[in-house]
Amino acid sequence: MAALLCGGLIGEREDAEEVFADGLRRLAVDPGALAKLPLSDALLDAWRTGHVRDGELPLPRLSVRDARTAATLLRHALGALAVDVPRADLVHCIGGTTPLLTALGGRWRQGVPLLVTEARAPVARHKPHEDRLSPAVRTVLRRFRGSVARTGYAEADLVAPLSAYHHSWALRHGARAAKLVQVPAGVDPSEYEDVAEAGPAPAVVWAGSGGADSGLVPLLAAFEQVAAAVPGVVLHLVGVTAAHEDYCAEQIERTGLGRAVRLHPLPADPRDRYSAGHVVAHVPGPADPPYRLIEAMMSGRAIVGVDVGPAAETLGDAGVLVQPGDPAELAIAVVDLLRAPDRRRALGEAARERALTHFTTDRVVRVYGALYTDLAAPPPPPSYELALAVPAPRSEPPVTLRWLVRERQDG
Repeated sequence: MAALLCGGLIGEREDAEEVFADGLRRLAVDPGALAKLPLSDALLDAWRTGHVRDGELPLPRLSVRDARTAATLLRHALGALAVDVPRADLVHCIGGTTPLLTALGGRWRQGVPLLVTEARAPVARHKPHEDRLSPAVRTVLRRFRGSVARTGYAEADLVAPLSAYHHSWALRHGARAAKLVQVPAGVDPSEYEDVAEAGPAPAVVWAGSGGADSGLVPLLAAFEQVAAAVPGVVLHLVGVTAAHEDYCAEQIERTGLGRAVRLHPLPADPRDRYSAGHVVAHVPGPADPPYRLIEAMMSGRAIVGVDVGPAAETLGDAGVLVQPGDPAELAIAVVDLLRAPDRRRALGEAARERALTHFTTDRVVRVYGALYTDLAAPPPPPSYELALAVPAPRSEPPVTLRWLVRERQDG
């Protein structure tokens, strides 16, 4: 199994994905074998004949220490295959490597139908806390996540991407078009009432965890320019988690913005998430699902969004989109809306109307209800059709009969 897993990740075989999936399947059936798998040795062997995938740099050097580190991380991740999945008629997995491995383990052991929804950005990237790892170990982890995602797409009975962006990602990673049913995200409109704008002091709202992978850095770079152009403007960072408060404070201190930026935990009442701002700056991190953008739209606030992932198809013409990696363009768009109250309110109304039309929870529930029924329903009973062949009338006797008639006449 170790040779299959590591050979599928690193080896040069054309059927590498099938080899990797075979290794996962065998391990799911016999999860007790994980503790004894010689993963570090198998990685070193596979690395000697490893191939470079399209768009990737050459494989970095893999030391024995790197192999052991990668093996430890892989063993920890693969433990999700052994999680006991309760007996059910259907498993619905909402993306992510760990839940997908658990769902695959349950499917292979119990034969449960599997519905996969990939709600996040591409999974084959390394995460900020992995920066301290060597390039070789990061390569192993990146390939592992990508291979697990491909296996999930191949094994799922249905794949329900949240957007055309996620739809194309699934196709590029092995999902069959016949299995794809696009189901956009939705929020409950009753939780996001159309609240009037706050006082006259200009304010911008951004929602996110505040971590290194949350879009905070490009947002602050743009807000420096907004603060220089609009006196007294305030940036509200909503939803900052306790684990990221120190990182947020450090980044704010570097910009010198001081009290112009205020940190808020996630409010218990969803209506309070965007009520403090006149404009919402939607600058997502690479792992952020599109829910925050839909929440902001439902709140009736004018939105300036960065055109990444599904932002363009979600926001449509009900907001302003700017190109990623350009803080100046983002700042100009925010300043323009802060200075144009009529246009700002018109865009807020358009955003809420678009969210009410396309992105509500009741719509999502109806669609998923139909998919669940379709996947979990018992197969239809077999039916048989009996075809009765009625010979067509003949204008003359068959050949044999003609021969007998002729013989009788000759006699």
